[in-house]
Amino acid sequence: MAAAAETGPRRVGFVGAGRMAEAIAQGLIRAGKVEAQYVLASAPTDRNLCHFRALGCRTTHSNHEVLQSCSLVIFATKPHVLPAVLAEVAPVVTTEHILVSVAAGVPLSTMEELLPPGARVLRVSPNLPCVVQEGAMVLARGRHAGNSEAELLQTLLEACGQCEEVPEAQVDTHTGLSGSGVAFVCAFSEALAEGAIKMGMPSGLAYRIAAQTLLGTAKMLLQKGQHPAQLRTDVCTPGGTTIYGLHALEQGGLRAAAMSAVEAATRRAKEMRK
Repeated sequence: MAAAAETGPRRVGFVGAGRMAEAIAQGLIRAGKVEAQYVLASAPTDRNLCHFRALGCRTTHSNHEVLQSCSLVIFATKPHVLPAVLAEVAPVVTTEHILVSVAAGVPLSTMEELLPPGARVLRVSPNLPCVVQEGAMVLARGRHAGNSEAELLQTLLEACGQCEEVPEAQVDTHTGLSGSGVAFVCAFSEALAEGAIKMGMPSGLAYRIAAQTLLGTAKMLLQKGQHPAQLRTDVCTPGGTTIYGLHALEQGGLRAAAMSAVEAATRRAKEMRK
């Protein structure tokens, strides 16, 4: 691979311009990590590129142009499309490139096979709250990506939420816990609100309070670093309302159902990867 040094401000490219790509770009720009004029996104049509242009970013229909203009490139295509895209851009990949995939189910080994020897690749597993800069992400590095590449990517992605490095084997588990977990949490929030509606609370108010309860609880867990069991115990008083409600949840099998949901989603992620 030939080297193609980048001079001046860091330029970030996106191959694929869907919702997740837009969310990451928006987070980077809002946090001041990258200036909009130095973001270049490509897609086959203008359908999603208009959202990038609204952010002040540059757009193109050429994937090669993105690689030739940017040293850090985020591939945000559909998983089944990614191998063909990597094969297409491989001839213009250089030693200066840091290549990042957010496509679910495509392992680092596949990326490395399709790209020139020594290509620096990393894999990121995001989740939908990246759209509001409250994502829970993990990253895994390929064989040729070092500490500096991982630290750079982690620093940039923290503009979109929490980002931690893990071994690639844990990426599927993250999908089951946090990717699919967004839907699990929504189901629980909906059920909480419907319980209040059953007891006479107006539906709009019930849904807002349920969501705020989840938000406030999550902030306490993260800011205090407490184990969930400790916070749960703090809320309970002997013979009070909370212990009666928790008993009802245990009778309904909430804990086992939640564990099984994460296990089932993780197993499905592994199946899809194969």
